[in-house]
Amino acid sequence: MKLYDYVLSASCYKVRLMAALMGVKLPTEAVDFHPGRAHRSAAFRAINPAGTLPVLVDGDLVLTESTAMLVYLAHGPWLGAGPKQTAQIQQWLAFSARLGASLGMARLHDMLLYPGDINALRRAGVEALRELESHLTEARFAGRIFLTGDTPTIADIACFPNVALAPDGGVSLDDYPSIRLWSRALRALPGFIEMPGIHRLHELKPAPEAVPPLESLP
Repeated sequence: MKLYDYVLSASCYKVRLMAALMGVKLPTEAVDFHPGRAHRSAAFRAINPAGTLPVLVDGDLVLTESTAMLVYLAHGPWLGAGPKQTAQIQQWLAFSARLGASLGMARLHDMLLYPGDINALRRAGVEALRELESHLTEARFAGRIFLTGDTPTIADIACFPNVALAPDGGVSLDDYPSIRLWSRALRALPGFIEMPGIHRLHELKPAPEAVPPLESLP
């Protein structure tokens, strides 16, 4: 099994993250997406005619959609329990595409100078974040932290990267406390891995002992 990968890609990262959370060793092959545009080369199009990343190859199986890769790598509770949760997961997988088309494209515009109406992209991203914040707030009131239940699923992994990287496209997360709590919960999962712009949680250091005022020193 091998992942054709670009380290700054949110879509590639979600696949690497899913593999890490599942304890799956996933070899990667770096593709010079920028500035080399190697994903558009004839050699790469022989693997994926669409010329997009990521691509997961496992024997004669070739997957070119990151959500399909999450399904392939995950098992157990990550895929949901029963038709109701499965349907909810499918809905959030579709929502993750909206995040990529708005926040993800705003990030590409700002970081790699991709063309696009940056104001429209940011507006669409903010709209999606507000929808996500509303859902996660309702979940908190019900005592849950993740998108579809008490434990994370592939839906959370599909949505997380473009949300966490939103500031790279000029969209702040300061106004979304429920999103920030959800993000912290995901970053606290055993096996969580980083990418540029997304970091692990670090244990809080104990506060230093108070320094006595000068007049109390001997």
